[in-house]
Amino acid sequence: MSSKEGFWWYITLEGNLENEEDLSALGDLSGSIGSEIQELSGKVALKAYYRTTRDLGFWIERVQGIISPWPDIRIVDMGRIENRQWHTAWKEAFPPLEVGRNFIVMAPWHKGSEPGDKIPLYIYPGSAFGTGYHESTQIALELLEEFIKPGMTVVDVGTGSGILSIASARLGAGSVQARDNDPAVLPEVRENLRLNGISEEKVSVEIGDLLSGFDGKADLLCANIVFDPLASMLPLVADFLSEAGVAVFSGLTFKERDAFIEILSAGGLSPAMETRKGEWWGVAASRTP
Repeated sequence: MSSKEGFWWYITLEGNLENEEDLSALGDLSGSIGSEIQELSGKVALKAYYRTTRDLGFWIERVQGIISPWPDIRIVDMGRIENRQWHTAWKEAFPPLEVGRNFIVMAPWHKGSEPGDKIPLYIYPGSAFGTGYHESTQIALELLEEFIKPGMTVVDVGTGSGILSIASARLGAGSVQARDNDPAVLPEVRENLRLNGISEEKVSVEIGDLLSGFDGKADLLCANIVFDPLASMLPLVADFLSEAGVAVFSGLTFKERDAFIEILSAGGLSPAMETRKGEWWGVAASRTP
């Protein structure tokens, strides 16, 4: 948590004891920059902190959307908390993290300590989703490793921090288009591109609602968002992909798998590879012959 801000917003979530891992993951997925777990007489609570660059209503709405598939988890408190001397401690929450066979995700203050046999992805932990520490982002990165080929045209829908676009470029994609419907994330994407030495000629950044208004085809589509927007986009994906194209979907829970596979099939797509980490699940799909 940055000491430049005089205070942070907090939102407290409560669930049953068996929800502890879910709560931690949901805090990360909602864009929290730090959190604390407390156990209280048969319940568990997560106090998650958020940047004040957006108002509290924005974060409440985001959290409500993220927790909606978990009926046992609810918001019980919210407000503001004054700045503490966490400007060093919060950085310790983002150690270098190896993902898949090839990647190592690193905050910029660790630059220079990367192992020579890994592809570093430098990501500043901001308010945009996708630091690499959440299981859904790791799933997407591992699937990209399997399916990106040199020269591919890639579209990253809901780019967040830009981590999947950066990974695609580092794996040899010819061009990447990073889209997000939230203008607030664009400065963070551009900063992360700069940290990784990637030009906007290689990775272009734009505001866009899913695939709306997109003209052309892509060899690979990646989207690490949540079930509802993925489902609404799926009918367009098969025609959007090139003949041998692949779509990588993440941000889904494993309990959503069967419903999503049905929608894939109805949209003319077939699973090519599935990956699960804890409660989270992702899939790479190709056009059904």
